[in-house]
Amino acid sequence: QVQLAESGGGLVQAGDSLRLSCAASGRTFSMYTMGWFRQAPGKEREFVAAIRWSGSSTFYADSVKGRFTISRDTAVNTLYLQMNNLKPEDTAVYYCAADTTYGSYSARANNYEYWGQGTQVTVSS
Repeated sequence: QVQLAESGGGLVQAGDSLRLSCAASGRTFSMYTMGWFRQAPGKEREFVAAIRWSGSSTFYADSVKGRFTISRDTAVNTLYLQMNNLKPEDTAVYYCAADTTYGSYSARANNYEYWGQGTQVTVSS
């Protein structure tokens, strides 16, 4: 089992920055890929970014490319999402997720077995 806990959400204005954190515990050695997803009211959960836990490979949704940066610190088992130049359309609950399948590197939410409880990000115009 892997436990995930997000933090760092809040209310900001358009153009501001936020950094989300996701603390992982439990069988962290089994994590292969970690990702960030978000879900706005009335919309489906969508992929934001992913990173290989033991490497540096990353990929992003087109909507956040150039504005968001995913990173991780394996020494403290923490995943980050630096969000710059936030826009009102970034408003959502943000979730971190872990995929323990070896070789998996996906934007599909169904591939991720473990999820945090989410943290709210609200961007006002």
